Amino acid sequence: MTTGKINVSVENIFPLIKKFLYSDHEIFLRELISNGTDATLKLKHLTSVGDAKVEYGNPIIEVKIDKEGKKLHIIDQGLGMTAEEVEKYINQIAFSGAEEFLEKYKDAAKDSGIIGHFGLGFYSAFMVASQVEIITKSYKDEPAAHWICDGSPEFTLEQSDKTTRGTEIILHIAEDSLEFLEEYKIKELLNRYNKFMPVPIKFGTKTEKIEQKKGEFVESENKDEIFTEVEVDNIINNPNPAWTKQPTELVDEDYKNFYHELYPMQFEEPLFHIHLNVDYPFNLTGILYFPRLGSDLQIQKDKIQLYQNQVYVTDNVEGIVPEFLMMLRGVVDSPDIPLNVSRSGLQADGAVKKISNYITRKVADKLKSLFTENREDFEQKWNDIKVVLEYGMLSEEKFYEKAGAFVLYPTVDDKFYTLEELKENLKEKQTDKDGKLVVLYAGNKEAQHSYIEIAKEKGYEVLLLDSPIISHLIQKIEGDNKDLTFVRVDSDHIDNLIKKEETTISKLSDTEKESLKTSLETYIPKAYTVQLEALDSNAAPFIITQPEFMRRMKEMSQSGGGGMFGMGNMPEMYNLVVNTNSELASNILNTEDKTTQEGLVKQALDLAKLSQNLLKGEELTAFVKRSFELIK
Repeated sequence: MTTGKINVSVENIFPLIKKFLYSDHEIFLRELISNGTDATLKLKHLTSVGDAKVEYGNPIIEVKIDKEGKKLHIIDQGLGMTAEEVEKYINQIAFSGAEEFLEKYKDAAKDSGIIGHFGLGFYSAFMVASQVEIITKSYKDEPAAHWICDGSPEFTLEQSDKTTRGTEIILHIAEDSLEFLEEYKIKELLNRYNKFMPVPIKFGTKTEKIEQKKGEFVESENKDEIFTEVEVDNIINNPNPAWTKQPTELVDEDYKNFYHELYPMQFEEPLFHIHLNVDYPFNLTGILYFPRLGSDLQIQKDKIQLYQNQVYVTDNVEGIVPEFLMMLRGVVDSPDIPLNVSRSGLQADGAVKKISNYITRKVADKLKSLFTENREDFEQKWNDIKVVLEYGMLSEEKFYEKAGAFVLYPTVDDKFYTLEELKENLKEKQTDKDGKLVVLYAGNKEAQHSYIEIAKEKGYEVLLLDSPIISHLIQKIEGDNKDLTFVRVDSDHIDNLIKKEETTISKLSDTEKESLKTSLETYIPKAYTVQLEALDSNAAPFIITQPEFMRRMKEMSQSGGGGMFGMGNMPEMYNLVVNTNSELASNILNTEDKTTQEGLVKQALDLAKLSQNLLKGEELTAFVKRSFELIK
């Protein structure tokens, strides 16, 4: 038997591991199973290149709980270790078995998916265990070894009578970690961290019914339907998840099934998927899904899972996945993602930015192909994906450059245009006096219904742009397209912006208009600027609009741009457009009794405010009361 001190660079590494190295004690199981997986995959590679003269077979990793003995066992059937290797890889922490292995087989193992640092990962066991045992037998024809350590630098290493290849790690669970002897807890951790490990993982057994062969029947009236129940290994993981396969091997049903495997409580089908698969200049695989998102920017994030060679790392993929895609779901797997020693966080690295750029480009290319192959289907899904794409246009310049090919601008009548199609369609009928294209849009189809109808009666096309970030996006599009401007349909009256063949003649003379304006300004609040316009006699007498620029700046400040514009508390400003050809305008002008005149103006203004949802509180109560008095 050998005894000795573990060769570490500090007096005692175990308190350091327990307190500082790993932020989450639960990941000890992930690390130990990852080590078992590495050992199994290494053996697979050695047998495939002829360096190991043993049968690879069908190895599994087994996790067993011994509640009475307060022990947790992790058993693999991998390449195992000799006593000399235990001494080197376990006791001399500075060495890494995985690094040495990769160095020796770096050319042949380039694509074999081998990872891990057998060393520090193993020592995570002491976060939950007061004593750890390793019983291991190498694939080489050498005696098995038994290593024991109680969490101090002292250890014992002696020969073992183990006869089967592989390694068994026994954790003597500490009193403060007894939760890890509960079946539900281990099952939860295996499902979280090891659900897609590339080697089958057994945890307990389950009962299955199998059909008996003829001649083995028990007494029964219908012997052809006799089944028997047997205990079989309970394999809790899927070693070959969809993202590890080539897209050509999968059909739509496979992608949907995998989506529900990832999110068993999600009953809605995803809209579509994007399969990531690149091996140069970095390795990356994965599948991203577009769920139904609508216009809600508060959709829960952290739904994309990050793996490193099928080992779960985190669901915080910030930095790897572009921010605008964080609302998607799915899996990203890359051995090239730099992690800290506990695999619990990303390290700043140039590769991360390259991966993010690749994902952005891949998503843009997929969206373009979906649009091109089946535009009608893409249009039907637009409202469910638009908030992601519009956010992408704002936040990722590379995505913005590609977005013109597939980003849509719907109308209130459910027609869809790309930006270029929109320019072509509107150039003849919606230009201002300077020849600039005026794109009218509504932010709320119901609230702005009357304004939409007025615009449509004049033959104008009105878009429906109702996402919460549309004001920011419009600013950007206008900045890159100097030949167009966006104007909301209830903003500064559209007849001032759009070039007209004819103008409606006012029934009032200039003197009468001046007198009417003076009377109106006597009763109208200072927040309103009175504008007299000769509109069709059937148009509303009073119409409230907002200055487009000020309204847009206010919206942008409310949706996150306030700091940059310094407009967090902008005052309310409105235009009151009075139709000089309306009968009401003439009545106000010709009413000599000031009380009656004030009543007409106030009632008309309140009606206009009501149509814009601006009449609230005491004003609304007074308006309702006054209206009942008028109809008595």
